[in-house]
Amino acid sequence: MTVQDAHPATLSPPSPEEDAPARASVPAGLTVAYLVNQYPQPSHTFIRREIAALESLGVTVHRYSVRQWNQKLVDPRDQEEQRKVRVVLHQGMVGLFAATMHASFTRPAALFRTFALACRVGWRSHAGLAKHLIYVLEACVLRRWLADAGIKHVHAHFGTNSTTVAMLVRELGGPSYSFTAHGPDEWDKPEALGIGEKIARSAFTVVISHFGRSQAQRWVDYKHWDKIKIVRCGIDDSFLNAAKPPPPSAPRLVCVGRLGQAKGQLALVEAAAKLAAEGHRFEVSLIGDGPMRAPIESLIARHKLHDHVKLLGWRDNDDVRREIQNSRAMVMPSFAEGLPVVFMESLALERPVITTHIAGIPELVRHGVSGWLITPSAIDPLADAMREALTMPVGRLLQMGRAGAEIVTEHHSAVRNAAQLAELFSATMGAGTGQRA
Repeated sequence: MTVQDAHPATLSPPSPEEDAPARASVPAGLTVAYLVNQYPQPSHTFIRREIAALESLGVTVHRYSVRQWNQKLVDPRDQEEQRKVRVVLHQGMVGLFAATMHASFTRPAALFRTFALACRVGWRSHAGLAKHLIYVLEACVLRRWLADAGIKHVHAHFGTNSTTVAMLVRELGGPSYSFTAHGPDEWDKPEALGIGEKIARSAFTVVISHFGRSQAQRWVDYKHWDKIKIVRCGIDDSFLNAAKPPPPSAPRLVCVGRLGQAKGQLALVEAAAKLAAEGHRFEVSLIGDGPMRAPIESLIARHKLHDHVKLLGWRDNDDVRREIQNSRAMVMPSFAEGLPVVFMESLALERPVITTHIAGIPELVRHGVSGWLITPSAIDPLADAMREALTMPVGRLLQMGRAGAEIVTEHHSAVRNAAQLAELFSATMGAGTGQRA
């Protein structure tokens, strides 16, 4: 049975832990810090939206980044956000060592414990022991900044080095921390990243799907399971309330995402080659950049697909929205994922999604209802789904898009999800888990 023959399924209601009020009751003066490895960068739009939503609820957010994104930011909102971020490594080695010397005089026992923790985590990590010793220096800088700002809680994004630094800050006597684990990195190498240790030491850990929670539960003792909270990523009103013109009749698809091995764009080009060999007229636009750009360009050239597959590079939010609206469907045949925000954007704009049946994706994209779910790396089913999206009547495409928009509106509003975070921050600081002695 094709997707055109399927009937939309009943949308499932949110589970109790996700059924939070649209707005939180935020205590006056609630202040938190956000820590990310490289912030902002083009793929971190969802973090910027999350911070903006928290601020709209009355939360004061201080932004910190371990290092600065070293490429040009094309979105004016990212450029503005960059001006609000304090970057740890801008202190240079002199600043790092000065902060560490200060800690050695003012809190020698805590510094010793912090180095011991870094060694214990670092010796078995993918980053190595030397980098973890540098993370201690970074933690010394950040702890002083947080103390000067009166910060009592830090929230990190990604369970990689930003959360390592937040954990070391805590051991050094700094504020409590939480972090959002997105995947797939955290679930690909959980032991090397010390995910279990980070969850156990956190005030709470956020995951973005039930799949993510199941993976987090694999790597931490049962007594810590109640720390693992589902807070889904959200999108803002620029997508939720955007004009929703009907899908175009033109045979056009769009793929938005970093050009990386995990996103499966090479498989997408292979599927496009099959459609071109069948004589189909179509165009697939790839928005994004990354390490796989050269191999993708080479494969496009080998199959003579320059008229069919376009590489557009990074685009700002407004351009991405227009590109999605000018397409019949989003397509990204990922090999590994968390739960891509770009799928939420596409569905909010009433465009169905072609993707793979992995990780948390089936919690958002429903086969035959709001898109197509295929087996990863399977080129023929991918080509079949693309062909169907390119030739499907506009009315059926619109029906699928609207079904997806319902799911996004219910579960993926940035303000709704920020309200959940604000309540978690408030409860953490209300429980007295701020500065350590």
